[in-house]
Amino acid sequence: MDYFKQFKQNYMVAFWRPLPAVIALGVLAAYYFGITGTYWAVTGEFTRWGGHILQLFGVDLSSWGYYKIMGMQGNSFTRVDGVMIIGMFAGCIAAAFWGNNVKLRMPASKIRIFQALIGGIIAGFGARLGMGCNLASLFTGIPQFSLHAWLFTLAMIVGVYIGARVTLLPFFQSKMKMQKVSCSTTLNTDTKNVKSLFTIGTIVFIAMIIWAMYLIFIQQSTKLGIAMLFGAGFGLLIAKAQICFTSAFRDIFTTGRSQMAVAIVIGMAVSTIGVFSYIMIGVPPKIMWAGPNALIGGLLFGFGIVLAGGCECGWMYRAVEGQVHFWIVGIGNVIGSTLLAYMWDSFSLSLATSWPKINLLQSFGNYGGLFMNYIFLFLLFLLVLKLERNYRTTLKEKVTK
Repeated sequence: MDYFKQFKQNYMVAFWRPLPAVIALGVLAAYYFGITGTYWAVTGEFTRWGGHILQLFGVDLSSWGYYKIMGMQGNSFTRVDGVMIIGMFAGCIAAAFWGNNVKLRMPASKIRIFQALIGGIIAGFGARLGMGCNLASLFTGIPQFSLHAWLFTLAMIVGVYIGARVTLLPFFQSKMKMQKVSCSTTLNTDTKNVKSLFTIGTIVFIAMIIWAMYLIFIQQSTKLGIAMLFGAGFGLLIAKAQICFTSAFRDIFTTGRSQMAVAIVIGMAVSTIGVFSYIMIGVPPKIMWAGPNALIGGLLFGFGIVLAGGCECGWMYRAVEGQVHFWIVGIGNVIGSTLLAYMWDSFSLSLATSWPKINLLQSFGNYGGLFMNYIFLFLLFLLVLKLERNYRTTLKEKVTK
């Protein structure tokens, strides 16, 4: 019994350390690619959600080029990406309820509502223009050896920097009303409520496993069942370790902290060798166009996630924790990605489809491409450290003046 209590406190209630969690994400992402043949990604499915909503209102999508690329067959319960995202939400819900981290929280101001919606729309639009978000065009895109992911990532960092500068402007600062108090307030914990929340989290987690087993053994949909389980793993990891790609790169420019960004680079390095192994046995990598779309999309995405305050991973676990701000961010993501699908045919040829899909393994040979990817990752690691040092140097100079 004491062992279970210790396990419960350390692994179900308490938050997890980010670095091991990000490394675990890298390992899971590699296995997910090898087993399902696709990568861990979410905004593609968000775009399909928008398409299905339009279809409910009688819109004919048969001539929309972007939906021909994405594919609208089936629904979120029959597509690998859709079931994986359901699993992610289940994992996030279990993590939030286990940790007693659920409370309805409204946006602090009207400005925050504006930021959530507009930032979410810009991020969703940029993600789909660049053929992926912080996952498909960064964390899982780079280990796929796709040059477009590197272009997207570098542009995203620039977008994050611009977003960080813009959100520090007085217009975006909430007017907090200070209240004077005479003494400290004792925080009381409702033990019964904590137990109830933990039970709900456990029920959701068990229901997700039962659903996955049903898909695998009853429906004979092994890939869907596996997607559900992997999604739950992804959701648990990002929620319990509070992994947010927005804060990872934004914090370098605003607080000088680089720990999460460094962890992400290490996670990609771990994932790269796993993905490479699967490619060597015949699983085709996901390679996208290395054109202006990757640069423009990365720039818009980086700016959008900082304005919104959360990336496509961050808003998911924060939304299930009861933060209404991130419900709005999620709605904005769906709107933005659907808007990109609507506009795609007007610029796809000039910005994307006429440009080559560059696979580093084909350009430099299998082991040459692997070596180049690790060289690029090492340079990204050095860039993160350089940006951190620049921040600290600038801060020191301001203090000494």
